Order: sequence, then C-alpha cells, then structure tokens
Amino acid sequence: MNRFESWLADSEIGVTIKQFPAGTRTAADAARAVGCDVGQIVKSLVFVAAGRPVVALVSGANRLDEGRLAAVAGSPVAKADAEVARTATGYSIGGVPPFGHASEIPVFMDRDLLGHDVVWAAAGRSDSVFEISPTRLRELSQAEVADLKAAGS
Repeated sequence: MNRFESWLADSEIGVTIKQFPAGTRTAADAARAVGCDVGQIVKSLVFVAAGRPVVALVSGANRLDEGRLAAVAGSPVAKADAEVARTATGYSIGGVPPFGHASEIPVFMDRDLLGHDVVWAAAGRSDSVFEISPTRLRELSQAEVADLKAAGS
C-alpha cells in the first residue's frame, strides 16, 4: 500500500483506486488505460509560485498558462523540479495526487475540469488513478477555481 492509499484508508472518503500495469504517467496514457477522453484526466502540476510550492489541477487536454497561474498564486512562477515536487507533495512527478500531500500546499483548479461529470486523477503512483466528480475534487483538494487554460489549448 502506497502513501496515498494509506491516506485514503485513514480518511474514509470512499475513493477507489484502479491500477493499470501499462502505466498512467501521462494524460494520454491514463486516458487510454481508463477508456475516457483525455480532457477527463486531471494533471497535477507542481510549480513554485512566489517562492512556495503550489499544485495546479489542469485538464489533460489543456496546457497551463503560467501567467494565469501567477495571477492567482503569485509571481514569479516556475515549474518545480523533481526534488521540490517530491518533498512538497510526498510523490514523484507522474503520480502526484490532487490532495493528500505531505505538506499544506495551495491548490488551484482549472475551471474546465468542472465541465465533466467525472474526472480521473493520479493516485500516488505512475500506474494508478481514481475516479471522482469535479466538485468533490475541488472540495477535497480545497482548490481555488480559476481560469488556468492556455489560449488555444
């Protein structure tokens, strides 16, 4: 049982993890494994904004607009390296869940995710995801909803 699975078991929030041996590291891999639209995959992207780690939850079909993230999270914004991401969240890039992090991290959720009935997010490993409604995702991650999608994506 990984750290996220243990956290879920302790929290009793009722999310079921599904494991896919072929991997779910990228949004395209996860959508293929699950059998859903890539837009229903939640990318948990770790950035450093105004000197502190933050997580941006973005649809797998979209690119993040770093300027829009900076407007809500603080400037300057830079993608976190693997060590910063792991230290802040407790997980490796490609498996970062949207909540249940090792430390208190502000989470920002792209408004586009709310347009789906269900979405799929990483479950702490690069081969595991879970299904959740976007409103429950926002609630559990305590995310601030914002327009984070890059133009043209």
